[in-house]
Amino acid sequence: MALFKKRAAGKPGEWYYCLKHGTVEEGPECRAADRMGPYATREKAAHAMETARERNEEWRHDPRWQNGPRAD
Repeated sequence: MALFKKRAAGKPGEWYYCLKHGTVEEGPECRAADRMGPYATREKAAHAMETARERNEEWRHDPRWQNGPRAD
């Protein structure tokens, strides 16, 4: 039996999107490896996957992230 129980990092009032459960949670509920955040509001956390897709698409077309000349 463990002497000290590990707690998830985070604070109440911070919002996270749990990748494992596909839900929004306030404060530390799931482990850090399974969540995105923190976000300032519940709504921003609810759109975490959409935000990540948009950013990935922006970075995909950003010349600073390219290794050479683009073919398209």
